[in-house]
Amino acid sequence: MGVGDQGIEVWSGRTNTWECDQMGHLNARFHIAKSIEALASFAAELGMPRAFAPTAESTLIVREQHVRFLREARPTAGLSITGSVTAIGECAARLLLVMRHTSGEPASTFQTTVEHVTAREARPFPWPARVVERAQALLGEVPAFATARGLDLGPAPATASLERAQALQLRRTAVGVVGPAECDAFGRMRPELFIGRISDGLPNLFDGRDAAPAPGAPQPRIGGAALEYRLVHRAWPRAGDRVAVFGGISEANERTRRMVHWMLDPDSGQVWAAADAVAAGLDLETRKLAVLSPAALAAVQAQVTPGLTL
Repeated sequence: MGVGDQGIEVWSGRTNTWECDQMGHLNARFHIAKSIEALASFAAELGMPRAFAPTAESTLIVREQHVRFLREARPTAGLSITGSVTAIGECAARLLLVMRHTSGEPASTFQTTVEHVTAREARPFPWPARVVERAQALLGEVPAFATARGLDLGPAPATASLERAQALQLRRTAVGVVGPAECDAFGRMRPELFIGRISDGLPNLFDGRDAAPAPGAPQPRIGGAALEYRLVHRAWPRAGDRVAVFGGISEANERTRRMVHWMLDPDSGQVWAAADAVAAGLDLETRKLAVLSPAALAAVQAQVTPGLTL
């Protein structure tokens, strides 16, 4: 594999039918899952070939991801992921992973902040010299299509708590228990499970996406699509831990809705993660973003929780 202007290829494969949701495209959790597999491959390119093996002494832990969903990946679509480094510090680094179609068009992008940690305790410690040297050779810029569009990537003070979720009357959209198969080699819940539980709970947040049809035209079939996500991991649940997702709408206009979700332990109140997202209705016939009717927009705006943040 060689290094090019678009980074170094660290993963390739395709969209499987079972990875697609009712919208007919690759579900957000599988975008994340493929990015995490690519991250393990990229770690090898950085000089840490067994970083995600059960016997590893050190690994990379994801602290934050900014994701943009740019072009649908439908069943059987060929995909590849390239990786580059956009910044590296003493113990942490910001990596850019870009998933592309075989045409070269970006499907999704992942600005991923990782930390070099001990594998079992997740204690940060400095990068080895070989990793820093290799990272310098893989430094690149963030292209415009991967930059934040509808979200702020500045500092994200933690505002989530069980008490605040109750005070704001956020909806509990999902609740369950982390299973052993949902954990990585070190016993921590895999990153894609957070966005997966958010996705599973969305019907409990809002269930109407009424677009405005042209005069005389039938009502279109409307689904939903995520456009952008910021995912911040505060702590990592393990097998047997309970997780509950609380969500609310922080902003809404005729084309997009901005949503915030918190994943908490409903018993202890431990904050596991928080997410800020921009989503839109998707016309399932034209595959274009839908526009809410005035009545539907009014209904969504009535659910807005002002000041809701990460």
